[in-house]
Amino acid sequence: MKNYYDVIIIGSGVAGLHTALKLSQGIDALVLSKDYAWECNTFYAQGGVAVAKDTADVTLHVADTLAAGAGHCDEDAVNLLCSMGKTVIDSFIQEGFVFDTDSDGNLLYTQEAAHSTNRILHASGDATGRAIHHFLMEKLKFPILYNTQVTDLLIDEGVCYGVKVYHANKKFNLYAKKVVIASGGVGSLYAYHTNARTISADMHGICLRHGIALRDMEMMQFHPTVFVKSDAVRKQLLSEALRGEGAMIVDSDGKRFLFDYDSRGELSPRNLVSQAIFDHAQKTKKEIFLDLRSFDCEHFKKRFPSIYFNMKNVGYDLPQTLVPISPAFHYAMGGIKTDLDGKIAGVADLYAIGEVACTGVHGANRLASNSLLEGFVFSTRVASNIEETLGDKKRVVFAQNNEKLIRDGDKLLKNELRAIMWQDAGIVREKKRLKKALNRVEEMLELQIGKLIGLRLLASRAIIQSALAREHSLGAHYILGEEKI
Repeated sequence: MKNYYDVIIIGSGVAGLHTALKLSQGIDALVLSKDYAWECNTFYAQGGVAVAKDTADVTLHVADTLAAGAGHCDEDAVNLLCSMGKTVIDSFIQEGFVFDTDSDGNLLYTQEAAHSTNRILHASGDATGRAIHHFLMEKLKFPILYNTQVTDLLIDEGVCYGVKVYHANKKFNLYAKKVVIASGGVGSLYAYHTNARTISADMHGICLRHGIALRDMEMMQFHPTVFVKSDAVRKQLLSEALRGEGAMIVDSDGKRFLFDYDSRGELSPRNLVSQAIFDHAQKTKKEIFLDLRSFDCEHFKKRFPSIYFNMKNVGYDLPQTLVPISPAFHYAMGGIKTDLDGKIAGVADLYAIGEVACTGVHGANRLASNSLLEGFVFSTRVASNIEETLGDKKRVVFAQNNEKLIRDGDKLLKNELRAIMWQDAGIVREKKRLKKALNRVEEMLELQIGKLIGLRLLASRAIIQSALAREHSLGAHYILGEEKI
């Protein structure tokens, strides 16, 4: 295969594939997928796309996003997301994508926690992400290289020239005029998570090795309603839309305890629901359940087919059966620091978009279903900037190195790290436990380890250090014993 392109896109989720959709046919681009293309968070996204229904709703969407973000959002980023949202989604519909509609063909909007109105579009019931991913793959006009691990960025004197990859048991370089990082978040750093198996913070670690700034890495979101009683690495998410449409959270006595913590009950922001579940379970030692019995059976099967069949396969007949739940890691608000065009300061021709990036749009707590919209909006911005600035570029050849990607013992360290991050840098944090975790991560970084586990450790260290630096609770960052601000 050739090794020089106009654009290389790292990642095959909504951010990467929608960038490809928006690039002109004449551009020579390549998409890199770490696994099969569908093994990404977009494919597993259940809820939908949050988007203002009309001009009047833009102001409300901005207000809801800022409120969920607990005063920590970048207001310019939020205004851009909400104001561009309808135009970008309308364009996507014009491309041929079909969201769910009523019998008269009107778009169906549903509500999720912390939204002041119904503004969530969905497709194929609870398989919105899967439908979007399938559509974008059908529209992909560029080649895609599967099972490709990016092991480094090719950067010289503040310019990115491409990537180092490992593919088909070979290490080699791929060069490009522009490189777009759209590789997703950090899920596999945690013992319990809802992310695709490929999401392991590799690109965060690579950026840290190059001195590229990360932002808000303490802001890790834990989804409150996850079925974790399975052996699968990726735990079964139970969509926010369930609570938006009537599901209740109860303890083993049937008590709806969320109202003891917040007047909005099941419609409270995710961080509050997760923290309430954790606190109530710790105090009462009672098991927590999602109660779906208010749903009509046939409607539930049609509206939430993925959840219905996935849970039936593990012995739960929904919606009649109570489902035991726990919070689990879900989404990284923090990531590679970028501007509103996805550009990374200090490195020319390098962009980051989607969950791997941090524009500040999510602040301290992401508003439900804003993530797919973020992928659409900022990939549109990146593609536009690439089109405007793509030109001739000198070629610089980089040598290969002999860094060992995996060593004996790495898997044991990986599992230990996941336990540390869950127990000590998870939903509820304590300074002494964070310090203990940091010390152990520093010790592991001094061992003879493979590069890939090293990248995970660097990203984990950044999360822990950021958590220690923010001494008071804020949004998803909850310090035990500290009053929230």
